[in-house]
Amino acid sequence: MDYTALAELLFPDITKSISDFEEKYPPRDLPAGAVVTRIAPSPTGFVHLGNLYNAIGERLAHQTGGVFYLRIEDTDQKREVEGAVEAVIDAMNFYGVHFDEGVTKDGESGAYGPYRQRQRKEIYQTVAKSLVQRGLAYPCFCTEDDLKAMHDAQEAAKDNYGYYGKYAVWRDRPAEDIKAELEKGTEWVLRFRSEGDPEHMIPVLDGIRGELKVQENYTDFVLLKSDGIPTYHFAHVCDDHFMRTTHVIRDESWLATLPIHVQLFDILGWERPVYCHTATLMKMDGSSKRKLSKRKDPELALSYYSEVGYPQEATWLYLLTVLNSNFEEWHLANPDADSRAFTFSLEKMSTSGALFDLEKLDNIAKEYLARQNADFVYDGLLRWAKIYDPALADRMTAKADFYKAAINVGRGGEKPRKDYGSWSAAAKFLSFYDTATFCITDACPENADGDMKREILTRYLDTLDFSDSQEEWFAKVKQITDALGYAVQPKKYKKNPELYKGSIVDVTNLLRVALTGRQNAPDICEISHVLGEEETRRRLTAYMG
Repeated sequence: MDYTALAELLFPDITKSISDFEEKYPPRDLPAGAVVTRIAPSPTGFVHLGNLYNAIGERLAHQTGGVFYLRIEDTDQKREVEGAVEAVIDAMNFYGVHFDEGVTKDGESGAYGPYRQRQRKEIYQTVAKSLVQRGLAYPCFCTEDDLKAMHDAQEAAKDNYGYYGKYAVWRDRPAEDIKAELEKGTEWVLRFRSEGDPEHMIPVLDGIRGELKVQENYTDFVLLKSDGIPTYHFAHVCDDHFMRTTHVIRDESWLATLPIHVQLFDILGWERPVYCHTATLMKMDGSSKRKLSKRKDPELALSYYSEVGYPQEATWLYLLTVLNSNFEEWHLANPDADSRAFTFSLEKMSTSGALFDLEKLDNIAKEYLARQNADFVYDGLLRWAKIYDPALADRMTAKADFYKAAINVGRGGEKPRKDYGSWSAAAKFLSFYDTATFCITDACPENADGDMKREILTRYLDTLDFSDSQEEWFAKVKQITDALGYAVQPKKYKKNPELYKGSIVDVTNLLRVALTGRQNAPDICEISHVLGEEETRRRLTAYMG
């Protein structure tokens, strides 16, 4: 076989060589140890949690003086959704992930482009032509029916699936057969000619898992599809080489095809990047774990977190606890530090399924918001409300001081309240302050209902004085409690319930329901001062019935 002639027959328009692209994309001038990495999503319109999870590469790049870039893997045009690239960029910007180069909303920036794979066809075909010239790639004219028949034969013989050995029917066909098919216009794909041995295990360094032993690839996998566009396997190898990527961070589901990728790097004489296979995001489903599902789990979509309104930094605080085993300890020692001050490490990443727990995220977010001042919470809630609750945004804008005062209740001190971890939860929690959204949701405490409700509220209104200090206010509540036969100390009621009508908890919960509509609410005295005397008296009187 004259491989040079075959290469010219298959790629008559390709006149460049690999060395031309080596010259165009030289090694980057970066400090020793600098990380060059990327995220490379498909433009499907679905930006998922895994995109942010693997965008941790930005921190690795920037803490080493390296480069983080955005590449769009758009070889499958059928799946491309309009606006998908902008959605990725917006989502990453929202979480403070910034690219040094790559695709932008206005085009692209950087010296290693194009950064969209469909615009890199000449590069792929140049590399493909060089492989044909070396006898390492060949055209295959198998139809879908041919491939199905091959699969059925392998199944019947209990052989491994794939295009290899005696099943690789176009691997050693003579040039005459190839020319005949080309002259007929038969569609073809370009396959890699593998000399791999399935009995041979090869070492691969994984940045997270250490040295792995993987079975050498022995199948003649597809390099170029019938339209001349590369498969992922071929495209990412060419791209990561010419973009001078040092680390490829991706989900562990790609481990199965790792032998193909390292085989290509090795046969082309290119330095392998450090592959870093992250643990798959899992969740508990009953008593067992399963992979997060686009169909079943709304929390897989990154849009879920902005819609619910988890603060960006709180989301990162949680993700970092999942990503790095030593982050939680660092955060406990530095509770007020920005998460970017933490030095991220690949070696501290989990190698088994990372359990994603929304309840833990919510708890971390509650802790985070509890430490912020009222202005921060007000600004964050207003930004969220302008998008997801315009009516609330209008009320907040019209009564900024009122809302800031409401937000400030229970804030500060050694034990601040942790009532909400998201902006949607904050909106729901704070709704009782505004007369436009106030409603009664909880029942009156059983021990303070009926005639006692009117009696307690009447006495409370008679003694209510907005000039009282917190201590004076509470002393009056205790006097009412005692005078009406309730235990001032809850433990006394618990010990001898037959001696009392209830405890001070029933009395204060009655006041909470009257003022806020719910039994779980912040300090009654503070709430009253935010509402003002007129609104406080109106609500208490209305609840008397």
